Amino acid sequence: MPARPRRHELPGDPVVPPAPSAIDLHTHTARSDGILEPSELVTQAVEAGVRLLAITDHDTLAGVREVVAERTVPAGLELVPGIELNAVVRDRPELRESEVHILGLGLDLDDETLEATLARQRDGRRIRFDRMVRRLAELGLPIDDALEALPSTGEDDALGRPRVARAMIAKGYVTSIEDAFLRYLSRGRPGYVPREGLGPVEAIRAIRAAGGIASLAHFSEAPQQGAVITELQDAGLAGIEVYYRTFDAPTVAVMEAFAAGRGLIATGGSDYHGDSEPYAATHAALWVPPTVERPLRAAMAESAASP
Repeated sequence: MPARPRRHELPGDPVVPPAPSAIDLHTHTARSDGILEPSELVTQAVEAGVRLLAITDHDTLAGVREVVAERTVPAGLELVPGIELNAVVRDRPELRESEVHILGLGLDLDDETLEATLARQRDGRRIRFDRMVRRLAELGLPIDDALEALPSTGEDDALGRPRVARAMIAKGYVTSIEDAFLRYLSRGRPGYVPREGLGPVEAIRAIRAAGGIASLAHFSEAPQQGAVITELQDAGLAGIEVYYRTFDAPTVAVMEAFAAGRGLIATGGSDYHGDSEPYAATHAALWVPPTVERPLRAAMAESAASP
């Protein structure tokens, strides 16, 4: 039986990187749903050839702050303060899980209003997390002891479904993160709990107010969702993820044309989490062209000057 495609993976010819990508604007650490400590991620990224890296943990800037405060950013690597916000779209059930993901790039790490917003998002995540754990227990799949065995989380860490999935793997209920999502943790599955929190317009405004630019993540449906994109651009959406590690070559070509036609900055990244492979293996399949850098820097500078 052929392998089931990973989430966001498309079936056409893959992108073949002509050189190691020096840019990765979408990564996760153990402060949200990745498995690497922030210092480990930046070390592995620079060793793979990355020179411009964004840590974009879900609903927390803790990982970025950690490497900045501890001065563990390796020489030769520039770190972009980032975030990924899972924005709820209640009136569009045709969208995957009724949500879109908004990346914030070039954020002010000291913006108190943004931090208050993120704290509310993390509180909502904890409530949802606990409900999923209880629901699994009701299904005869308790995971409390497996969760206790996982690395501990801090107050500013953002809990998510991958942590639930890792506990389910440890208990032998599922074989992988993808298996857990497919059978239990996705919309319509028995362990799923709907998300609550910011809508996409609110997410974009929060990013802009903190001096960042907002880019729509891994949304290959964009050319077919013109009304959604218009609404987001009206709210201040500046970019869209064109170069996503699991997008096939035809999709990248379509997304390039779409971004150009809409006047959106093209961003790109690996969306690295680390469950299945080291960063170097993921990076080997990533291509974010150098042409991304100049318009990105210009947009971040403009946004920082007039949030």
